[in-house]
Amino acid sequence: MKQDDERPTTLGELIRRQRELAELPMRQLASMVGISNPYLSQIERNLRAPSDRVLHAIAEQLHVSADALVSQVTPETDGESAVTKALREDPDLTNAQRRSLEEMYEAFREVTVAKRRRGGGPPISDAE
Repeated sequence: MKQDDERPTTLGELIRRQRELAELPMRQLASMVGISNPYLSQIERNLRAPSDRVLHAIAEQLHVSADALVSQVTPETDGESAVTKALREDPDLTNAQRRSLEEMYEAFREVTVAKRRRGGGPPISDAE
């Protein structure tokens, strides 16, 4: 039995695949959405995340819902924390809010880990 290795795993890959299935050139979809061709290219290559407005516009032009696109993305779960998982599953957050909270959480974690590595001393307190 063949595994489905063709399934897109990122939002950019999924958007590109849906665009190709719709037989839309990149320039045409970008024009229909009201964004530049380079911006759409960056989205498809996962160099930039689309705003909610752009994601909804892309989804509309591809005749799918933005939620359907996002739900098909395979999350990277390698070492995913419970906090990140909870953020991704919270139905009361918008995609932009999720991304912002995940970025802030990861930034806080990176700072804490860096301090631990440098100092090797006592655990970081809430006062810092």
